[in-house]
Amino acid sequence: MKASPRIPNWITDPVWRDRLSRWATVTINAFHRYAGWLVAMSWWRFAAYALILLIGTHYLTGMWPFTMRITESVQFERTDPMDPPNVEDAPDPADNEPAPPEAPDAEPPSTDAGGDGVEISIGKHGVRIGPKGATQEAAEVNISPEGVRIVAPPAPGASSAASAPATVLDIRLPPEAAEALRRELERNAKQIEADVKRALEEAKAAKQQAEKEIAKAVKQQAKAKAAERHARQETRVRTLRWGDFLQDIALWWVVFSIAVKALYKGRKEAEAKAAAAEETAEAEALKRQLVEARLQTMQAQVEPHFLFNTLASIDHLIETDPKRASQMQRNLIALLRATMPTMREASGQQKVRDLAREVAVVRPYLEILSVRMEERLQWRIEVPDGLLSAEFPPMIIQGLVENAIKHGLEPKPEGGSLVVSAHIEHGDLVVQVADTGLGFGRAGTSGTGVGLANTRERLQLLYGNKASLTVAENQPCGTVVRIQVPYRSNHNGTASGAPNPTQGA
Repeated sequence: MKASPRIPNWITDPVWRDRLSRWATVTINAFHRYAGWLVAMSWWRFAAYALILLIGTHYLTGMWPFTMRITESVQFERTDPMDPPNVEDAPDPADNEPAPPEAPDAEPPSTDAGGDGVEISIGKHGVRIGPKGATQEAAEVNISPEGVRIVAPPAPGASSAASAPATVLDIRLPPEAAEALRRELERNAKQIEADVKRALEEAKAAKQQAEKEIAKAVKQQAKAKAAERHARQETRVRTLRWGDFLQDIALWWVVFSIAVKALYKGRKEAEAKAAAAEETAEAEALKRQLVEARLQTMQAQVEPHFLFNTLASIDHLIETDPKRASQMQRNLIALLRATMPTMREASGQQKVRDLAREVAVVRPYLEILSVRMEERLQWRIEVPDGLLSAEFPPMIIQGLVENAIKHGLEPKPEGGSLVVSAHIEHGDLVVQVADTGLGFGRAGTSGTGVGLANTRERLQLLYGNKASLTVAENQPCGTVVRIQVPYRSNHNGTASGAPNPTQGA
């Protein structure tokens, strides 16, 4: 069986786990702070922040210790056998060349006759013909104005007395022929001398030109060698850049910040919307509780007052008109039977119920008031049977009917009429309470409008902007209160026993 891998001790060590936990907490908090700071700034400020970060990183990379410059001298090994002399100070060979010696009169330059190595010398003493480069051991042939003389060299090993040269042949010419020969020889000698001088001058010029070219080539070669020698020994400045990674880190940091700003902003907006929705829900719940509390307070104030007045009227009618007292008592029982569940539902979780139950509350209420006001109150309820199952908030119609009688019909000496109606308009349920009393706000008993404000708040909480409550003048007099809510059928509601449109006396 293969043993399971052993877990390192530092992973299970509580101290290390505590350190890792604290480090993770600090990192997460730092991330959220940085992300929140990014989200709080605009994109223009973020662009400026990114630009400053990149430029600052670029300059920081060129500073110490991220960039260090090291100066070093590099010596190369020389491969040439020897360095040429410094040609800048060397004299020009052509300048130091000695002038060629002038040919003496006695011995003009010799010429090579070519062929077998015979050398011919021409001088003022005549023409000498002998072997090329001959020494005293060679025979000499001298041609002079006196004639031709052939002189043999002394025999080797002879004594000094006998070492004098021996004349082998001596040819004497006549004076005229010798003079003519001498002139001709002198003329030829001068011509030859001139040609030799010219040839020497041309050779000298060619030699000087060649030496100049050689000197120039030597200078160029020496300069090349000197440059090579200088290149082989030079001073270098090396730059060590340790901070090149900073620019890459800055670039990736900007990309990371862009992603965080884009994504974290959406998350923060979603969290803000969720928080706002939660606050709105809490505020609506508080408003709903406040409205319900106000409704319950109003009911606690109205119901006892209405109940006491009704009981007082019944007590009076028992003595004067028992039949009407009995009818009024039955209406009060019907009102209480319909009202008590309605108040419990209105203060509980049920926010709407069917319109038939609202009509069942309003009808006995109007019956009781018609007994008290007699001919001063005429009323009727015009609600089609098809709308009795429509949903409607409880206790609203009763409150509107009570306000119409209390502030519109009761203060009017001759009284008036009141009509509760319902119909469908553009897919919405419209309920109207119209009276022919004094008009809205004209009676001395006009209220503060708290009841209408509470009704508007209830409609807003239940339907939002889809519901409305309007108050308008009735023709020829009185007030019309119009409530419009979305039409919804309450199939669970019970419309059985709901009264048909009823007309009061």
